[in-house]
Amino acid sequence: MGSRSDALSPRKEEILRAVVECYIAGASPVGSGTVCDSQDFGVSPATVRKEMLSLEQSGYLHQPHTSSGRMPTEAGYRYFVDALMEPYSLGPVEDRQIREFFERAHGELGSVLMSLSSLLSDVTRCAAVVVGPRADSAVVRSVQLVPISGHVLLVVAVLSTGAVEQRALELDSAPHRDDVDYAADVLARSLVGGPIYADVPLEGLAAPVARLVASAADALRDGAGGLAEHLFVGGHATVVRSFGEVQVAQRILGLLERHYAVVSLLADIVDRGMRVAIGGETGLVPLSECSVVVSPYLVEGRRAGTVAVLGPTHLNYPQAMATVAVTSRQLGRMLSGG
Repeated sequence: MGSRSDALSPRKEEILRAVVECYIAGASPVGSGTVCDSQDFGVSPATVRKEMLSLEQSGYLHQPHTSSGRMPTEAGYRYFVDALMEPYSLGPVEDRQIREFFERAHGELGSVLMSLSSLLSDVTRCAAVVVGPRADSAVVRSVQLVPISGHVLLVVAVLSTGAVEQRALELDSAPHRDDVDYAADVLARSLVGGPIYADVPLEGLAAPVARLVASAADALRDGAGGLAEHLFVGGHATVVRSFGEVQVAQRILGLLERHYAVVSLLADIVDRGMRVAIGGETGLVPLSECSVVVSPYLVEGRRAGTVAVLGPTHLNYPQAMATVAVTSRQLGRMLSGG
């Protein structure tokens, strides 16, 4: 975790950890009595109260009412996540749910990712977001030209992301079967193992074959626009349950409908080298009372998309971070052919 210039004393760290963990568990202000009951700090309750006051004065805790206990601030959560959080291992039920999902996952990629977002939401009890693979992360696994009728060919490319691109080519005249086979061979040699946007050389090809190759390559490139990042959101109802104020929930649900904004937000968090953005760290007013846990996934060693969960700032950070990390790793492995 590295050293912190504003590191707290070991006792203050233990008390802050206790407050955060108690608040995550109960979502209500935590009194010194609750903190003392949570573990033996080896000091008197009066000393614990004094340390909690000091943590409040330092900006790590907040007391919403003079007669109430205290709750963590964004700075308190950040200190907890960066310096105090214990490693979390998924429980047997969580582990089995995720493992069995990927063992059974098959079919159209969009359906798989939508189901994955629902599973993530169920496991973490947060809204869950899966950003589909970017087009430039896809590697062509196979490409074929399939005659449909005399004048129509189907160009089919299977991608490493699990997507299957199909485009019909309407030709002026029926091609010779040998030309079709040769064109398919040229496409496979040029594209398989690389991106769908790769240049396909036409030099030295007979005119009929060159026309077929050029038309098929153009059709695949045009179709790849459909591989733009798609957002799959699960757990809309969880947002309503997680936030006490209806207006807050409505703002968050409204943001989740703006897919481009969410994709940009997650990319920005990852680009900043963060795994968790807490409250104002998201940079978006609708998420000022939320935390976002993110983990990119890799396909063929390249960053392809993102897995994330979004919940209130008192979400269970250890569990959410472990679940998102395991899920993104499994998704990348599945899409890389593992």
